[in-house]
Amino acid sequence: MLAHILVCFLAYVLWKTLAQLCRDAGLEDEPRRVFDKPGELRVMDVVLPASEGIEIRRRCISRPHEQQAILLECLGLQLPRYLETTEM
Repeated sequence: MLAHILVCFLAYVLWKTLAQLCRDAGLEDEPRRVFDKPGELRVMDVVLPASEGIEIRRRCISRPHEQQAILLECLGLQLPRYLETTEM
């Protein structure tokens, strides 16, 4: 029982700390955004047909909007412009 209370208390403290970090970074004080916003980034395949049945394929990442960019900067992450594609 005491272990459960300790885990709940630690989770609450972490959540409040994350809220403060979000507020300091200009992300409002909703920590859920830290988990939701990166999920809005999109990866897409651009396929261009070329001569003789050859395709030029490039996997791209959408540009982050303002809040995503702030979040990525605060986390020290930089998105690559292109991703390597692997054939399956």
